[in-house]
Amino acid sequence: MAEPSSNGVSLADKAKDMIEEVLPTRSKKQEKKDKKAAEKAVKKEQYAKDENVAPKKASKPVSTEAAVERDPDAMFKEGWLDEVRKERPAKDVCTRFPPEPNGYLHIGHSKAIAVNFGFARYHGGKCYLRFDDTNPEKEEEKFFTAIQDIITWLGFKPYKITYSSDNFDRLYDLAEKLIQRDGAYMCECNDEQIKDQRGGIDEKNKHPRYACKHRDRPVEESLAEFRAMRDGKYKPKEAFLRMKQDDFKTGNPQMWDLAAYRIIDEPAHHRTGKRWRIYPTYDFTHCLCDSFEGITHSLCTVEFINSRESYEWLCDTVEVYKPMQREYGRLNLTGTIMSKRKIARLVKEGKVFDWDDPRLYTLVALRRRGVPPGAILSFINELGVTTARTNIQTIRFESSVRKYLEMTVPRLMVIIDPIKVIIDNLPEDHEEEVENAFGPKNVDMGSHTLPFTRTIYIERDDFREVASKDFFRLAPGASVGLLKVTHPITCTSFQKDDATGQVTEIHATYDKPVEGETFKKPKSYIHWVAESSKHNSPIRVEARVFNSLFKSENPEAVEPDFMADIREDSLTVYPNAVAEVGLTEIQRRAPWPEQAGETKNGTEDAHGEVKKPGPESVRFQAMRVGYFCVDRETTSENIILNRIVGLKEDAGKAA
Repeated sequence: MAEPSSNGVSLADKAKDMIEEVLPTRSKKQEKKDKKAAEKAVKKEQYAKDENVAPKKASKPVSTEAAVERDPDAMFKEGWLDEVRKERPAKDVCTRFPPEPNGYLHIGHSKAIAVNFGFARYHGGKCYLRFDDTNPEKEEEKFFTAIQDIITWLGFKPYKITYSSDNFDRLYDLAEKLIQRDGAYMCECNDEQIKDQRGGIDEKNKHPRYACKHRDRPVEESLAEFRAMRDGKYKPKEAFLRMKQDDFKTGNPQMWDLAAYRIIDEPAHHRTGKRWRIYPTYDFTHCLCDSFEGITHSLCTVEFINSRESYEWLCDTVEVYKPMQREYGRLNLTGTIMSKRKIARLVKEGKVFDWDDPRLYTLVALRRRGVPPGAILSFINELGVTTARTNIQTIRFESSVRKYLEMTVPRLMVIIDPIKVIIDNLPEDHEEEVENAFGPKNVDMGSHTLPFTRTIYIERDDFREVASKDFFRLAPGASVGLLKVTHPITCTSFQKDDATGQVTEIHATYDKPVEGETFKKPKSYIHWVAESSKHNSPIRVEARVFNSLFKSENPEAVEPDFMADIREDSLTVYPNAVAEVGLTEIQRRAPWPEQAGETKNGTEDAHGEVKKPGPESVRFQAMRVGYFCVDRETTSENIILNRIVGLKEDAGKAA
């Protein structure tokens, strides 16, 4: 029978309710609140680029601590995780994070990492990193390495790194014990026969389940055939070991005589080689490895709530210590895809660079994109942990990242699509130094000096060939202020390329009033970068501006398939961008910020190796443009910048 809960509802029914449950009203209100807060922050940062008005006097900003952090342990102190702790108040808390090494982790896994490692750390316990390496057909060494690197990057250190394969001998012995207790039998049915035993494949014409013809095999016969399967008698799919769980009354599919062992001939296992040709399944392995490692709280997502019954059944049947499994709602982002198979297709067909393409939501991609590990953990903590599946729009995730970056990274002036401006009434050798603070108001990140000279660069969209009343930036006869520069400039003429029709050079005057005249404040200010050989300015860079890869909130629903939903403008490359000289100091002082697994001196991983921060830890706000980081393909001759998030929501994303 399915195990009833305290209110008489079976785990199977409870699972159905949990998986179908939508976000609570509180979460929807929180989304609206976060979005409004993000929009408000954007307006403060836009410096009149979109508003086309002179900047107003800044109000007193929020302190760094208040703007970025809520209690980082909030999700462990209250709510679902607090209740789980009270349900089993073990003195020595022990958890595990058990990924399959068959792909790269995605944003949803970050919640599992934060929950399992964070729960153990908060309660002074330990957390294992256990690789569930029971399927050599799909496992690759690069996935083992990538998973370990991501955990270190997020700021966690496993108590031990273990492998399910560490226990292959012990698991095999328990499989024999299970057979001897008449808890398992050797089955030679094919897939169609098994489906028919479970009611058939026609959802509208299901028939009652019935027992496999091998279910009543004598124990001695099943044991002999199991050993024969181990020794090579059968080919893959010709036979397998099934657990004898079903009473043919339960509605829980996870108790319908699940497979315990199956045959996998090729390839050789990455750790045990050719020693084994039969391998335990997840349903047989997971609970027993939890037991072997003394796990107190086996925390997993609600998709496994039905598995709790089989988890406990197996531990009880073979008489081993039984950990407590409890299930929380998984994190899912809308507007993207997480499927390994579908991401592999995107990579194969050249729609993205690789698995770490910044338009994807694998954790290696988010890392390359420049999302700080602390921002991901802050996002998880902000959402909290409940039993409800959490469906979050990518724009809310980006809003959370933007809020995190606002007070934790320095600011620079970067021109991604530059036009040269020559200020004709300044001397050829005119050069003055302007001081510019790295941080926002009330956040001391130091300052630096940058040159202001006769030749500067401005953004192409800060200039129009024809002046108009609704445009307050640079145009013929119109003036505009330059951030941090005392006086504005006025455009006098411009030149164009006959072949392309693009403006190539602008001429202007520096509007310093003569003595006795009143300074007229410009209606708007723009950012700029000066040309100065003395200061090695500007710094030439390539800027990559990433937008959402997909047009809709549900690419999976698009016909004929998700590939039809890909945006043509998901990546724009600006090969001739320029940055001001402060970039050099920001690179030297990275990581920005120094949090989670990114520290100046590096973070020690589970093997004792110190992992230094990568180039993506060089993060900054390009004023009036967006937040950027340095890409891993950067060389000493070619600096590449990736946009992390814009200063406002991506306008091209469908609502």
